[in-house]
Parts: sequence; structure tokens; C-alpha cells
Amino acid sequence: MLLEGKRLVVTGVLTDDSIAFHAARVAQEQGAELVLTGFGRAMRLTQRSAKRLPTVPDVLELDINSEDDMAALVSDLEGRWGAVDGALHAIAYAPDDALGGNFMETPAESASTAFLTSAFSYKTLAAGLRPLLQKAGGGALVALDFDNSQAWPLYDWMGVAKAGLQAVTRYLARDLGPDHIRVNAVAAGPLGTVAAKSIPHFSLFEREWEARAPLGWDVQDPSPVAEMVTLLLSDWTKMTTGEVIHVDGGFHAIAAGSEPS
Repeated sequence: MLLEGKRLVVTGVLTDDSIAFHAARVAQEQGAELVLTGFGRAMRLTQRSAKRLPTVPDVLELDINSEDDMAALVSDLEGRWGAVDGALHAIAYAPDDALGGNFMETPAESASTAFLTSAFSYKTLAAGLRPLLQKAGGGALVALDFDNSQAWPLYDWMGVAKAGLQAVTRYLARDLGPDHIRVNAVAAGPLGTVAAKSIPHFSLFEREWEARAPLGWDVQDPSPVAEMVTLLLSDWTKMTTGEVIHVDGGFHAIAAGSEPS
């Protein structure tokens, strides 16, 4: 099994249709021991989803923007395992006025919130877990991304934050490489998660993928993304870092969709 004996932290599990949930499921199937994180009113959703995994993991409190929560998480993990082998960053949030075509009207505070929670938080998680990854002799960090090398309709400041997440990935890879800590991101195609459905007119993305992805794309199937996350958390990618790996049916490589037959 790819993750036999690995001790992993998985953030961002809400409902059982989330990418993070399926990444956690595949990781367990490949031998990993997990803890999940959740916070606030969503904590109950995370705890409920945890019960649907093959082995029910503990759910620890983590508001990624809280220094106290991050310190408490590290303390718990140190007492529980002594070291950590990897983590999945699946955290993103933008206020309503930072999405949906409001790019020019979005206030600085909302854009800042989108960046802090969706991009800077990868650094926060990496810096917090670094001592435990060092104790393991190195490890792997993976972030869930949505490629924003181009501007998207309606995605607005979340798109900017995701572009920032890709840059954070590269800088973390630079700074953590000497510790044998690999840092990558997976740019997933659109999936029908609760988070995605909060994006105004999400169906526009679905139609674009149907027209352009040469391998096709099923918005109801997160398994290809979960399997890539598992691979990146494994020792099979021990010389891969600073990458943004697309799992999108090839959409990113194709300039235009095929003509209708």
C-alpha cells in the first residue's frame, strides 16, 4: 500500500462529497492513519463525515487563521504521534462580495480575507507542521487548487487567491526542500461539491469542461483527484516538489473545444 504507516493530517472535510473526504478515504485504503480538522459550526459536519470513512478518525479543532488553534493542533499531534508524515491543505473561503462578477467593486477587506484563508493559510499549515515533519525525516504537503493562469468569469478574487496559492506552493517548496519536505498542489477540474456549488453559476464551468477536456470530465467523480493526492503524499514522488499537477481531463492543455458533430 502506498501510504502504509504514514501519519497524515487532512483539512477541509465537510460533507462526504468533498474532495478532501475522498482523499481521506483513499489515503486510509492505502494504509494511512489520519486525523481530520474542522472548526466552528462546520465541526459537526466534519464529525459526521468522519463516521463514513473506512476507519473513523479523530477530528481536531483548527481555525487556520487562529494562532492558538494551530499551536493546539501541533501539541496534540506531537503527543499523539511524535511526528507527522504529511498533510492535505483543502481550505478556501471568499466572502460573497469577492465572487460573482463583483471584481471591481470588491473591498480590500474581502480580497484580503480570500487571500489569507485560501493561500497564506498553506504557509500557516506548513510552518506549524514543519517541526513534526522534520522529526519524521521529511514528508509531503499537498494543496487542493483550481488553476488560475487565466481569468475566469465570476471567480474573481478567489481566482486571485488560487493564483496566490500556486505561488505559495513554489516558495514553500524552496524553503522546505532542505528539510526533505515536498510541497505540491493539485489543480482539479470542477467537481460538484458543496463548496463549488457556492460559486455563482457553477454550471458554466461544467459546460466548458464538457467542450474542452479531451479525456472528458465527470463533475460527480472526485476519485481521480483523490488518487493523485494520495500519490503525492506517498514516497513514490520523493523527487517531486513545487509542482501544480492538473487533474482536469486535460482541459488546461486545450485552447478551444471541439466543434459539435
